[in-house]
Amino acid sequence: MTNKLAFIGGSGLYEIEDFDSIEKINIETPWGYPSDNIIKINFNNKELYFLSRHGKGHKISPTNINYRANICALKMLGVTDIISISAVGSLKENLSPKTFVIIDQYIDLTNQRINTFFDGDIVAHVSMANPTCKGLMNACEYVLKKLNTSYQKGGTYVVIEGPQFSSRAESEMYRSWNADVIGMTNMPEAKLAREAEIRYASLAMVTDFDCWHNKYEDVSVQQVMDTFKSNTIEAKNVIKNIINIFDDFCDPNDCALKSLDDAIITNPSSFNSNDVEKLKFISNKFFLN
Repeated sequence: MTNKLAFIGGSGLYEIEDFDSIEKINIETPWGYPSDNIIKINFNNKELYFLSRHGKGHKISPTNINYRANICALKMLGVTDIISISAVGSLKENLSPKTFVIIDQYIDLTNQRINTFFDGDIVAHVSMANPTCKGLMNACEYVLKKLNTSYQKGGTYVVIEGPQFSSRAESEMYRSWNADVIGMTNMPEAKLAREAEIRYASLAMVTDFDCWHNKYEDVSVQQVMDTFKSNTIEAKNVIKNIINIFDDFCDPNDCALKSLDDAIITNPSSFNSNDVEKLKFISNKFFLN
């Protein structure tokens, strides 16, 4: 199997020098169109993809992102691995702004988003015990260490609905849960990637201390964007380096690549043909006619 890597993040992340054969792909899925055109790039003889999660000009709020179309579109293009890059707030003293956190766990507090491809007459229960893939996490760590960038490997990401930031009481509650960072975008992205049998990792860039830290101003859009712009310079360098080495870290036996093997509970004889017609785009193994 040929590994194909995609990055989901801010639109500025794919504005990197030395990329060749840039192609914009407008692709429709059974769940509609993704957030923006998918950018296909050849770099050092490797084919990869970039998707702007919020669309050009950051015009889609976290709740309104068509997460299913985003993940399905990448699957339709043959993507096997996704690295998500997103801005987060820190919930711990040692995770100061400009620190990168390689996420390994989530607490999903979103409540207005469709979080599954299986919302029809075919039921599947995939495991989310280990929601991110070790190989991709190791690839991220290898590059961050090589670049001497401040990072933490492993961390719990609290995903809130938004678009408002947390209250101080909420922020303190998340801290009491021993969570590391807070954001609005990695769910249901990670769940859908698992259902589509795509390996997934999240590289979170700390931009602020949320609102719990009494020595710093409460989080604001301006504060987030200022730090994010600074982080983006480092993130672009990280991306270039990951592209060159990620194949060496891909585990062909990773559980994500076979997450549907024991997940589908509906008897195939009862499959709804309309559901099969959609689901074949996320899994040829089970739903290709």
